[in-house]
Amino acid sequence: MQRLQRVSLRDQALVIVRQAIVSGEIRPNEIYSASALATRLGVSNSPVREAMLTLVNQGILEPVRNRGFRIVPISEHDLDEIGEMRRMLEIPGVVALVDRARDEDIEALRPVATEIEEAARRGDVSVFLEADRRFHLGLLALGGNSRLVDTIAQLRDQTRLYGVNALAEQGTLQQTAPEHFEILDALLARDAAAVERIMARHLDHIRGEWAGAVPASTPAADAT
Repeated sequence: MQRLQRVSLRDQALVIVRQAIVSGEIRPNEIYSASALATRLGVSNSPVREAMLTLVNQGILEPVRNRGFRIVPISEHDLDEIGEMRRMLEIPGVVALVDRARDEDIEALRPVATEIEEAARRGDVSVFLEADRRFHLGLLALGGNSRLVDTIAQLRDQTRLYGVNALAEQGTLQQTAPEHFEILDALLARDAAAVERIMARHLDHIRGEWAGAVPASTPAADAT
């Protein structure tokens, strides 16, 4: 995990812990204490505990009395349902931007696509996931439907990309990163069919090679 800077510590902790869950760095069936994670992040317990309680409220973590927190179990079926919901909601939401979004607002996301591509080239999963989240939620926000953005954000947080670290090591993320530019270019061309096709392919990566298989259950263990 990366270390935190002394700015908005609770928000930074939330971002990093959430990314660690999504990427599989924080593992199912293991118990994590706020104090242990705070030590790893180089901050006091309070902002990390606040971040983890936020994730409890979102149904992503669950408290373990007098021990810490663990991930709410998720199955292959759960991941399939999440992927199906994202395709049902996110693809039409982005396609609708063909008629709704201004060119300058679409172009404003190009630097974020560049961040994604550079992080993929470095194999930096944490930065990749953070920039990817900003890109997709920022794109949906152009449609003006805050409930849609919030729903997709929650679905993203429930996803577990167990295979993403291995893909980063293999350099495979570099093959999917350019799709973000393809989405922007198709929107600017006002080509709804191309936007739908690229978005469908992009989301298929997430449930396919990105997610991988749900790890087998192992005895719970305290994180150090």
